[in-house]
Amino acid sequence: MERTWNNKAWFMVLPVLLLVAFSAVIPLMTVVNYSVQDTFGNNQFFWAGTDWFTEILHSDRFWAALGRNLLFSAIILTIEIPLGILIALNMPKKGLGVPVCLVLMSLPLLIPWNVVGTIWQVFGRVDIGLLGFTLKALGFDYNYVNDVFDAWVTLIVMDVWHWTSLVVLLCYAGLVSIPEAYYQAAKIDGASRWAVFRHIQLPKMKRVLLIAFLLRFMDSFMIYTEPFVVTGGGPGNSTTFLSIDLVKMAIGQFDLGPAAAMSIIYFLIILLLSWIFYTVMTSSDDQA
Repeated sequence: MERTWNNKAWFMVLPVLLLVAFSAVIPLMTVVNYSVQDTFGNNQFFWAGTDWFTEILHSDRFWAALGRNLLFSAIILTIEIPLGILIALNMPKKGLGVPVCLVLMSLPLLIPWNVVGTIWQVFGRVDIGLLGFTLKALGFDYNYVNDVFDAWVTLIVMDVWHWTSLVVLLCYAGLVSIPEAYYQAAKIDGASRWAVFRHIQLPKMKRVLLIAFLLRFMDSFMIYTEPFVVTGGGPGNSTTFLSIDLVKMAIGQFDLGPAAAMSIIYFLIILLLSWIFYTVMTSSDDQA
């Protein structure tokens, strides 16, 4: 008997496909179009080929911004992943403390990026900000507007405050899914707390840690709003990440061709690094 297929379901998916095409594919094609052409306005374009890509890849400005991005993401991941695991391990698993902790952990995630930047911009001011005024009163020469180190510390602490909760919630979800029998067996065997973490908790958290790692990497690597609001990319260009430099090039200088080429390179770097992280972490998981 020949099997028949009902293709009417595609009509249900068609609106979603059209929406994705309108919101993602078409803008991407527009960027690709600008990246290989030059324009002086009036909708007149001139073929440029790969000139803009070559210009960006030979630009010290691009590599400096990329280096700042990589450094920031490395610092963020080094702090937030272990800190999130530590907090999740010490959160209560039963009782009234569970909903209280979950709500407290969720609150920073509900605050929009621009509001977070505004909060820390005011918080770090030495005249009216609680953080800046307190540090100044204690004798610290803190000024995130003029000092490069202070600007970086402010952005890092701000991001840790804002996004560590995401890692905590993901890790906590992995921990509560572990059956109680595992802990009972470990207790009978006399396993130490480190052994329980190493052989029971960490393997059960590997999948959620992979998600947390990828989400935090991509978000920290694409960070824009918070540093733009707090430091504006300064002092100098010390906190000018690729996202800020891209906006300056596209809107401030109206160099649409180089900006489009830079955005494609930016996207490919994120895609490549995310694929490398995913491959390495999943392969190590399979070997274990």
